[in-house]
Amino acid sequence: MTQIGMRVRTLVAAGLLIVGAAVAGGGTAQAATPFAAIDTATVNQFTLDPGTSFTGYGAAIDAVEAGGAVHVMDANQVLASGGRTGSTGLCHGTGLSSSLSPTGFCWDKADDTSNSYTPDGGWTPQGITGSYDAQPNGKWDNQTTSHTAYLASWHFDQDLGGSNPQSNAFARLTLVNADNGAITYNHMLLVEPTGDQSAGGNFRAAAGTHADGVVWYGNRVFVANGRWLQVYDLRHIWKVTSNQEMVGISGGVSSARWSNYALPMIGRYRTTASDGTACTPVTGTAPCLNSLSLDRSGQDGLVSAEYYASNAAGGRVIRWPLDAATTLPSTSDTSGVGTSHATVGYTSPIWHMQGAATDGTYWYLAGDCPSGVGGGSGDSIDYSCIHRAEPNQAPHVYTTSPVLTENLGYAPSAHRLWGINERINSTTGIRVVFSITAT
Repeated sequence: MTQIGMRVRTLVAAGLLIVGAAVAGGGTAQAATPFAAIDTATVNQFTLDPGTSFTGYGAAIDAVEAGGAVHVMDANQVLASGGRTGSTGLCHGTGLSSSLSPTGFCWDKADDTSNSYTPDGGWTPQGITGSYDAQPNGKWDNQTTSHTAYLASWHFDQDLGGSNPQSNAFARLTLVNADNGAITYNHMLLVEPTGDQSAGGNFRAAAGTHADGVVWYGNRVFVANGRWLQVYDLRHIWKVTSNQEMVGISGGVSSARWSNYALPMIGRYRTTASDGTACTPVTGTAPCLNSLSLDRSGQDGLVSAEYYASNAAGGRVIRWPLDAATTLPSTSDTSGVGTSHATVGYTSPIWHMQGAATDGTYWYLAGDCPSGVGGGSGDSIDYSCIHRAEPNQAPHVYTTSPVLTENLGYAPSAHRLWGINERINSTTGIRVVFSITAT
């Protein structure tokens, strides 16, 4: 989840306790350290609590849209609007096993090479989802058009020197149209709506958002941010009226920091008892929400995974039930918006786990490789590894993967695994969005 933390990692086989060969679907575990189920009594204490956020944000969104300073659009309209141009295929070395039929796409040069370790700052990709999550058939459908689409999350940082860094100053989602073998996309700045009908509506940047993971589910989009699960709605995309650095509305003019679109938060859940309490990785009853994926095996579920920065195992993978009718976490509250309880949890033996996804039988876990695996990337950091495990069994290396692989997602309609990487190379670029067969 952080470039700095991954740069100083130490790859030690003893900490991973997994296979030392990057062969697709093969290998044998070096030690029986399982992807272990967490006891039910502990899992029952994991909760998502929305508080009153949906009510407050709803009033602010209504006020902004009534004010006329933004034009309300939906996902279909943005997908059809053109935008920036990417490229199909894998434009950089990935380390992915050729036996898994790797494919994917790349960003344009500016987004491939953006560098957050400069005074000007830059955007870093984190999460990936798509129409493969949004709808069971893998397409984003309306009455006339079915789109193959993807959605990526990014955070913005600057290195201003001394004691004045700017970390997670901004966050955005990128909506990608992959129809007809072409890649076009638009960035949408994530914003927090403010005010109400009596005070007038406005919005500001959703600051402090690392945008760790993202899942597109129906019209909803979930964005993980540590102890917060932010919720957005693709029926409320705001086309702004100017292209300025300003974020918000001033004098009847709207702007979203040089983006054409702003996406307002409609609500958020927390895993902690109060706003001032931090999430706790590995232990405790307030798990951190870092990577996200969708599990459509059985009742739909949102899968979160903890990034544990220490050179040790223990990051937890947790499944939260989703209500297909409300497209929100399941709750007994009659309003459809209330506290939701986790149903399943696991402890992972993978160091620096960056992503977790399941096809209903196997779990796929992105993180460090064991010692001796992952070299040859041509970069100062080795390739990452994607590991595969069944519950309560030891993981095995499934394949090496792009440097600093982040989130993973599973496309049940195509039986393929999707992933994204965050590595910075401000000269040639090194970022890809990739897909491999999940066998």
